[in-house]
Amino acid sequence: MPLPSGELDFIDRIRARAAPGSGVVLGIGDDCAIVRPGGAAEDWLYTTDLLIEGTHFLRTTHTAADAGWKADARGLSDVAAMGGTPRFCLLSLAIGDGVDARWVDGFYRGLLSLAEASGAALIGGDVARDAHVICDIVVAGTVPRGKALRRDGARAGDAIYVSGELGGSALGLATGRGKAWARHKRPQPRLALGRFLREKLHATSAMDLSDGLSLDLRRLCLASHLQAEIAAPPLFPGATLEQALHGGEDYELLFTLSARTRAPQDFEGLPLTRIGTMRKGSPGAVLLDGAPLPALGYDHLRRL
Repeated sequence: MPLPSGELDFIDRIRARAAPGSGVVLGIGDDCAIVRPGGAAEDWLYTTDLLIEGTHFLRTTHTAADAGWKADARGLSDVAAMGGTPRFCLLSLAIGDGVDARWVDGFYRGLLSLAEASGAALIGGDVARDAHVICDIVVAGTVPRGKALRRDGARAGDAIYVSGELGGSALGLATGRGKAWARHKRPQPRLALGRFLREKLHATSAMDLSDGLSLDLRRLCLASHLQAEIAAPPLFPGATLEQALHGGEDYELLFTLSARTRAPQDFEGLPLTRIGTMRKGSPGAVLLDGAPLPALGYDHLRRL
């Protein structure tokens, strides 16, 4: 029996079978799950992400510290997208063939440097052996009760924004040099921005851009049962429009604001750019300059 045709179909299939547990406010399908302990003033956010050698990094091009940093950044970016504050992380690591103690030490050095800077203490995990390096990061965070930013909150007429400039990670992967390469190896989770969007701008929806704008915006539109009309996003210097639309791993934030709310031009030097508007229409559809935009971002389960 073949796998479902794409990650969205796979997630829908699992969600239909998984019963939500007690205290679960939001389960499968967003950047984080939301759990509300009885009587608590805060909701807890939980997310998990894989980092796989050969898919997300190569030992020949990425240092061990780069891999560790990127592993943690992937989970922290999910917490940022929901306006949360990271609290703890857990790491399960499969040590690949030919990996020595020096490499492992470097991996944890990179991971712990970002974990400590973000306030997400490493509190446990697991270790195993495999032919390749594989790691699974779990990040837990908190957000004030009922205030998490979600993908399903956008409304028709809301303005669509992105932070930063897109396509830098894809450009870095293609060229292996310069600021774009540094961006690819060491993404910066937008934690402070996520909290600003929640606290000050009261964003109606948000998610992080991990798989490419074309695919991630489609996911936000599906969750909110709307379509999007956009213009070209801001490009990282040297990046192409294709890299900005479909390249992935930028880890910027995609968010929507009420039409009555105007975002500042930047947040702590990071540009905030309006790229379009949410509209009633075919749920999940994205129009770029009036033409349908295919969702060509990175999908692990897309059939070639």
